Amino acid sequence: MENRKRILEMVAENKITVDEAERLLALVDEPVESASIKKAPKYLRVTIKPCAGSENTDRVNVRVPLSLVRAGVKLTSLIPNEAADKVDTALKEKGVGFSLKNLKEDDLEQLIDALSDLEVDIEGGKGKVNVFTE
Repeated sequence: MENRKRILEMVAENKITVDEAERLLALVDEPVESASIKKAPKYLRVTIKPCAGSENTDRVNVRVPLSLVRAGVKLTSLIPNEAADKVDTALKEKGVGFSLKNLKEDDLEQLIDALSDLEVDIEGGKGKVNVFTE
């Protein structure tokens, strides 16, 4: 609002023309797109591409809506304790120190925020794996 007033004052003082004021007012009314303003990510992406010259030409491109992940976290509250204990035990046996009982919606939002800054590129002898959000 203050910028609009300053532009109108400059017209009144004959510092700028009406045409110039119109252009400035149009810029003031435009939504600000800035590099410092990040859009919340909507998808978790995982891509796997074979290295150049590799015999394997298989490609993987997975795009998971983060809303689906959020819904899954909400559904974990419906899992009976006995079943959650079995899942936790199975995860622990596979070396994953994670518990469904400790999964909270707020924790997921923090994870998604952290993922927005994450981009993992792994390039090896057989292919390239990318994990990122968009």
